[in-house]
Amino acid sequence: PTGLLRGVQTLRQLLPEQALVAAGGGHPGLPTGPGRERDLPDRWDLPCTEITDVPHRSWRGLMIDVARHFHPVDTLRRHVDLLALHKLNVLHLHLTDDQGWRMPVAAYPRLTTVGARRAGPDTAHCPGTSPHGPRPHAGAYTRADLTGLVAYAARRGVTVVPEIEMPGHVRAALAAYPHLGNHPGRALDVWTRWGVCDTVLGVHDAVLDFVRAVLDEVMDVFPSPYVHLGGDECPTTEWEQSATARARVAAEGLSGPADLRGWLLGRVGAHLGERGRHPVAWAETGTVLPPGFTAMSWRATTHAAEALARGHDVVLTHHRTTYLDYAQDEEPGGPPVQPGPVVDLRTVHRGDPDPATSAPGAGRVLGTQAQLWTEFAPTAADLDRLAYPRLCALADRAWSGPTPWPDFARRLATHTRRLDALGVRHHPTTAAPSEPTAARTAPSA
Repeated sequence: PTGLLRGVQTLRQLLPEQALVAAGGGHPGLPTGPGRERDLPDRWDLPCTEITDVPHRSWRGLMIDVARHFHPVDTLRRHVDLLALHKLNVLHLHLTDDQGWRMPVAAYPRLTTVGARRAGPDTAHCPGTSPHGPRPHAGAYTRADLTGLVAYAARRGVTVVPEIEMPGHVRAALAAYPHLGNHPGRALDVWTRWGVCDTVLGVHDAVLDFVRAVLDEVMDVFPSPYVHLGGDECPTTEWEQSATARARVAAEGLSGPADLRGWLLGRVGAHLGERGRHPVAWAETGTVLPPGFTAMSWRATTHAAEALARGHDVVLTHHRTTYLDYAQDEEPGGPPVQPGPVVDLRTVHRGDPDPATSAPGAGRVLGTQAQLWTEFAPTAADLDRLAYPRLCALADRAWSGPTPWPDFARRLATHTRRLDALGVRHHPTTAAPSEPTAARTAPSA
């Protein structure tokens, strides 16, 4: 069945771009025009051809952050269709963060009644607040939304991988249920800033009960063999100041509060493993993931090789080549973007050196995926502009392996006509030679 699904997409790519117009016009959010379908022929002829094709990597994906800005399920379905066209097979949904919780959990209804809504920034107390900072925002999926999306994606050969962040990036959950934090009586709001918040989960038994209940419902909704637990950017200040956290350190024989992140992830990962699922987490400097975790190496290219050497499966997600919320050119006056390096089309296509050629564990590099963090992408048009055509470059590398840039650029010139036929509001395809570039910054939030 998987080969058949991929073969269908190959046939679609062999057809003239006009053949995609009827399909594109039938999706919510895509532009339609009078008579577009009437102008199409009744049949299409294909040349005789024989194609033998095999994907270079088994994990070929896109992560969409729906926590910073909620994107309706129709928008996600449309992106599933585009992933399938590009033979990408993973949609990774970042469902929770400091700025919003988007998935309902029956046992904890306040996660969406409270955690899915944020107010605007307090400009009276933060006079330097950026005009591009968080605005009042709300949105959550229903269980039917998510199960329907999973089924829709499965019919197109795409697996939806859920991410529930922990033990950091949990401010929205703590706004709903303060007793899960390190100061149970403290009232918190859903965070109205970007960046890394220092509020983290506590490590008492009620937190373990909460996490297990949430993940049990996640596993009911998402049959994916992989469940992402986040695990990154977790400040330890609250644990250092908490008597309860220090008692947990002593009881578990840990060397200090910093070890609580790995301890909590290990407990939660074991819960997933007992139910036949594989835990995933972001790998970063100073992080040693528990055994059995799949690592997404995002901070440095060396982290992939380090994770392979420790026996982890790896998905390559280095921010300098896969983060599509970074600027894609150095043109001044463009829309606001995440501060960071310029990641142009050619940079994405080049990717990172494959650690499998030099590191132990060559067979454990599962693949790669692009990341669309949405601090600066509140609309469907923003997602289009940031994703395409850069996601085409990642798809080409993930499917075919390293290919010459001139060959890809030639093929992309034809492919962008397909994007146009589907109403994808993509960025221009111009790309400068991919030498190291200076960071383009957005106003600080």
